[in-house]
Amino acid sequence: MSIIIGIDVGGSTTKIVGYTDKAQLVGMLKVEAADPQTSAYGALGKFINENKLALTDVKQIILTGVGSALFQKKVYGIPASTVDEFQAIGLGGLALSNKKEGLIVSLGTGTAFVRAGKQGIFHIGGSGVGGGTVLGLCNKLCGVKSFRSIVKLAEEGKLSKVDLNIGDISPRAISHLAKDITASNFGKMEDGHTPADLAAGVLNLVFQTVGMMAVFACLNENMNNVIVTGTLSQVPAAQKVFTLLKRMHGINFIIPPHAIYATATGAALSYLHKGKRK
Repeated sequence: MSIIIGIDVGGSTTKIVGYTDKAQLVGMLKVEAADPQTSAYGALGKFINENKLALTDVKQIILTGVGSALFQKKVYGIPASTVDEFQAIGLGGLALSNKKEGLIVSLGTGTAFVRAGKQGIFHIGGSGVGGGTVLGLCNKLCGVKSFRSIVKLAEEGKLSKVDLNIGDISPRAISHLAKDITASNFGKMEDGHTPADLAAGVLNLVFQTVGMMAVFACLNENMNNVIVTGTLSQVPAAQKVFTLLKRMHGINFIIPPHAIYATATGAALSYLHKGKRK
């Protein structure tokens, strides 16, 4: 059995996906560690062990992500190469969503916007607003550093304590905008707001900003599908915001199964689909 492994090497988190050379999924795994090399080597070792593989079963490793440049041409003696991260995002997003075309929004420390379809895969832009924004602001505003703790805290918060809505400034809807639509993120900040309210406000700010950028990109690129990937796609607040944007603008927001593994999936598929490989 020949296994192709895609590895998305982040700053401290590594996602790994394995396929057979017949494009059958073997497994997916995420590992966190203090640095990219420790994370990647740990992920590979754990993946091989959990799937009862031998090193000799692995035909090729394809690396991508910010930490991929740290690795040489072999990993544990296995041939290794790299693929452009945006190519991996595009291939993985389409594969996991089972779509032929779409705007893939990769929610990481920042956010990347990648157009993928019959005409190819193109990085059309990005934003510094993302997971790093959530961690930095919540650290200062709420005194919370753990991403899991931030998400849990935000679920107890009330956006009405921090965000200014249309209903706060007008007795009725404005044009097509309902009274519960945000007029200004953090534009209210009532006395008595809690750390939970602030955490909810930060998440809402990030997802609304990214979501509206995706809407504008789709209108500019004449697309209708937004495929959301990355760890932040799993936050409950994300689904709430994207559902609202779909209702307002008619853009189809899709969070596919295994969305956090999209880039690693694309890395592996770039080898299996060599015609698309950089």
